[in-house]
Amino acid sequence: MKRSVQILFLVSLTLLSCGSDGSEMEEFVAAEEIAMKEFSGNFVADTHPTSGTVVVNMEQTELLLENFKTDDGPRLLLYLSTSVESTDFVNLGDLQGVEGDFTYEIPEDTDLEEYKFVVVWCVDFLVSFGHAELK
Repeated sequence: MKRSVQILFLVSLTLLSCGSDGSEMEEFVAAEEIAMKEFSGNFVADTHPTSGTVVVNMEQTELLLENFKTDDGPRLLLYLSTSVESTDFVNLGDLQGVEGDFTYEIPEDTDLEEYKFVVVWCVDFLVSFGHAELK
């Protein structure tokens, strides 16, 4: 999939450069560089042991938890947040499980440059079980 996206990008770039004054191509390249950026990170423990990897797909529509593991707790949610404290966040929903691989939908127009922390948030105790920083 990654290779086909790169080829499509190069073909589109070539077509845009034909007959263009260059400004349209520069805007297209800037937009595509943002859209093509990959985000991933590794979970670290905060108040509970938490491990695993988080990966965002190329289209930035899905967030994947891989080899994920944390403790069970009351009312655990998964947030995309601007910080580990989760004062400004996008709620991705209930934690689907405490061990395994899980997929979450990322709401449209979510800026992953701003909401760069994936946080397992315990609503009842207002603490982060663990987090990963998307880089």
